[in-house]
Amino acid sequence: MKYTLENKNVQITTSTYGGELNSLISKKDNLEFLWNGDEKYWKYHSPILFPIVGKVKNGRYIAENKEYELPQHGLARTKEFKMIEKDDNHVVFELLWSEETLKVYPYKFSLKLSYELLENGVKVGYYVKNLDDKDIYFSIGGHPAFMCPLLENESFEDYYFELNKKETTNIMNLNSNTGYFSRTESEFLKDESIINLNLELFKSDAIVFKNLKSNLITLKSNKNDRELSMDFTGFPYLAIWTKPTGAPFVCLEPWYGHADFADFKGDITEKAAIEKLSIGSEFTSSYNLYIK
Repeated sequence: MKYTLENKNVQITTSTYGGELNSLISKKDNLEFLWNGDEKYWKYHSPILFPIVGKVKNGRYIAENKEYELPQHGLARTKEFKMIEKDDNHVVFELLWSEETLKVYPYKFSLKLSYELLENGVKVGYYVKNLDDKDIYFSIGGHPAFMCPLLENESFEDYYFELNKKETTNIMNLNSNTGYFSRTESEFLKDESIINLNLELFKSDAIVFKNLKSNLITLKSNKNDRELSMDFTGFPYLAIWTKPTGAPFVCLEPWYGHADFADFKGDITEKAAIEKLSIGSEFTSSYNLYIK
């Protein structure tokens, strides 16, 4: 089921399938900012990554002294959520644990996604509640994709990202063949705030930053004045991705957690950047998207 919300400036469409945001339109000229999900390139729009981000080593991990299997980015992005709240300005979807989820993830949880209209955008909220009688462990992240180029007669290379602070930072080294990180990093920005887009950037898959000083990143064009901004305050990791073979979109991915290191032994309680939630506790986070 899909639900559409709008104000005078923006219109969003959300879906119970995967709890996804499907559309983000500027009503000024009916311009779509969110990726259209063309399966020729990538069938998603803005999937939720839960209870893992990226890949677990060999598709397997250990929890409660038992081995489980999970596909890349976890279980939530292909599940049917239930709409539990809605008014003119917001909608909330929920995914609850089930006997089916326990077969691949041995924890009882509630995962809620909220979408709230802003004057010129949308606030995306994540809520994870521990419904189990023990601590639970998880990672969570966003994976929204945006049209790039936004307008006709432009190219991917006409676009760039601008961070709101100058950064001197490395990126984590990701093996494009395995999908796992090494323990090394590579220099990337040196007192810079601009990232010019080209496919060479993505030859090893995603560009992944850790603990940036910036909390705002904006997609801009050298040929028009339209902008898409993400406020990712609080998220320790930010990834940028497109298909290295080329595609008319680019993803901005705020994460709590990341794919396994290549030398990881598999116990989820020891997984890098894992979130631990005590009995009855709730984890909350959110990011904002603004369009111009």
